[in-house]
Amino acid sequence: MKLRIGVLFGGASVEHEISILSAMQAMDHLDPDRYEVIPIYVAKDHCFYQDALLRDMKNFKDLDALITKLTPVTLYAKGNGAAVRKLTGLFNKEREVDLIFPIMHGTYGEDGSVQGYLRMLGIPFVGSDMAGALIGQDKVIMKQLLEGNGLPLVDWFALSRSDAQSETVLPQCEALGFPLIVKPANLGSSVGIQLVKNAEELDDALQEAFLYDDHLVIERCLSELREYNCAVLGDECHMQVSCVEEVLKGDAILSYRDKYEGNGKSKGMVSANRIIPASCSPQRQAEIEALAQKCFSVLRGSGVARIDFLLDEATDQIYVNEINTIPGSLSFYLFEQKGLTFSRLLDELINLAIERQRKQSQMIYSYPSNVLSSYSSGMKMAK
Repeated sequence: MKLRIGVLFGGASVEHEISILSAMQAMDHLDPDRYEVIPIYVAKDHCFYQDALLRDMKNFKDLDALITKLTPVTLYAKGNGAAVRKLTGLFNKEREVDLIFPIMHGTYGEDGSVQGYLRMLGIPFVGSDMAGALIGQDKVIMKQLLEGNGLPLVDWFALSRSDAQSETVLPQCEALGFPLIVKPANLGSSVGIQLVKNAEELDDALQEAFLYDDHLVIERCLSELREYNCAVLGDECHMQVSCVEEVLKGDAILSYRDKYEGNGKSKGMVSANRIIPASCSPQRQAEIEALAQKCFSVLRGSGVARIDFLLDEATDQIYVNEINTIPGSLSFYLFEQKGLTFSRLLDELINLAIERQRKQSQMIYSYPSNVLSSYSSGMKMAK
């Protein structure tokens, strides 16, 4: 019997379209002999939809027109899995799902929100659990944990909206030294990132970044920079690393356009200009692989994650930049270089989810008691 996989994608995020690209790639490579694929689309207005139309990429060229052809559904727990049911119509037959595969980048999808929702309902799902997702999405918390565990980071500090008017902001920036990079703490795909070359550009950059988040990361910009990525597949018990890639950029910083619109094509992270495998020494590759595994472990990664690195060529120092707990294209192209096909990668992710659900089902979350059984209307409750 085929395993019914609900692929959850879209979401109210600036990375909505990238989620669609990644989900389409994954659904096209889930083995049809092993899985029944059930697409579940989350529109930008938070509504859920499930329909065969969602399997055809051409239908997403006009999102507004697509929505008019779809019927909203609700997702809820059923048995050991989940079910989806249409909210309107006379014949609202439910469709059962064994496992949810979230491929939602950014806000609400990659930040622990959907993971917490599924965990609360007891629905098994692929990828990082809610803690790992939250940590990986919040760059401030992430950097604090990495720093506390001795991983190398570029000099940085956190800035909240409430402190943005403080007279200490400019001195902190000057202490790091211009140019600087200003990033929203909870976004991905290089959205909202600003390069600040001098003090005069700082206010405008902060205003722009605060359009996306109430918390920012400000870090020193490396003038002689190379960027490397390495993905990790596994959980706390077992990890395997992908090959290392070098990502080439057209702008001063790796932009959304560099990542997803390379060569004028929309193929997710696959379209970015890159060297695979990276043309670095075996010693450098081993260093990056070791740091990637430690980062994955420290940040409580699970499933597949891509860890991004910065190399300061002036000092030959490698730094951890960030982790992506639902990376674009699920980083399948990095594992293909090591002989792991996209279909097999998806198999591994699903197996990891099933094993985690098995372990969690053996843990104690509540006691078979009811303190209210002895309650009477005359009792006084402690305050």
